[in-house]
Amino acid sequence: MTRNDWSMKLDDALWAYRATYKTPIRTTSFNLLYGKSCHILVELEYKEMWATKLLHFDLKTTEEKRFIQLNELDEIRLGAYESSKIYKERTKAFHEKRIVSRDFKVGDKVLLFNMRLKLFPGKLKSHWSGLFIIKEVREYGAYVLTNKNGEKFVVNGQRMKPYMTSDTPREGTSVSFAEPYSV
Repeated sequence: MTRNDWSMKLDDALWAYRATYKTPIRTTSFNLLYGKSCHILVELEYKEMWATKLLHFDLKTTEEKRFIQLNELDEIRLGAYESSKIYKERTKAFHEKRIVSRDFKVGDKVLLFNMRLKLFPGKLKSHWSGLFIIKEVREYGAYVLTNKNGEKFVVNGQRMKPYMTSDTPREGTSVSFAEPYSV
């Protein structure tokens, strides 16, 4: 198959897509549209004449059968709608479970996620930059930050994480490593 003969394969690709089972709606696209399962194309050639004869015998029974088929199709569509709704709720719950809620207030020290970092910046390079202080909390999760130069800018709260101050001793302080007195 080359790039030039894609139009020859389009019908087969669309048929395969429409006949494939979709997890969110728990049915196929073909079943959702026509209310019945899709048959292989070879089966349709043999049943075509039989189906034509069956439909033209009696107008009243044909009308009743078609009405029943339309009602079944509505039930299938409602079922697919419910399945899709349940699937979306589960996906949303899974996604929201993984989101960490962070509430910051004015004066908090934070780190900012650097999205413009190159693809392979180095093995040990951190994606978190700077030490920033929150100057203002805005609605919808926006924060006004200032850097060490006093420049202000607005960022989304999802790009921030709290800056944890370390309790490590500074240069010039003495630390005793002697064993504590025990009885």
